[in-house]
Amino acid sequence: AARGQGYLNGQPYISPARVVLSGLGADEQLGGYTRHRNTLRHSGQWAALGLELVADTDCIARRNLGRDDRVVCDHGRQLRIPFLDERVVSYINTLPPWHRCQPTSEGLPGLGDKLLLRLLARRLGLEAAAVLPKRALQFGSRIANRKEKGKQISQRL
Repeated sequence: AARGQGYLNGQPYISPARVVLSGLGADEQLGGYTRHRNTLRHSGQWAALGLELVADTDCIARRNLGRDDRVVCDHGRQLRIPFLDERVVSYINTLPPWHRCQPTSEGLPGLGDKLLLRLLARRLGLEAAAVLPKRALQFGSRIANRKEKGKQISQRL
């Protein structure tokens, strides 16, 4: 996405878009990680899940923002992160954890996590998208199947 290059309908495509929208912050605030489900399952306390959501949100700037901005800017694009807009964060912080997510005991992907986004998708008629399981960027891009470790010099280059 950051490069704005890929394939569209099987044909090479270069996007003229100068802005990239990122979903960063949705998982952290709306219970999109497995550890959120595990926190509630192990503690049985919504308060523990609430603390986990706050801790994850507080770490975003240190852990992700600089890296993501550099990657996108390196490709001549600007990064926009709507889930980290002050008004969005402030609103989400007024909600109790059980309004943000409903981690299911079955542990089925695509159910319960990021509840607000899934309900919105349904309301907008995006039924199929509302139940899709989360797929992290590194797995969707297959980067997790790398051949070398980051410290190694690639023989393929």
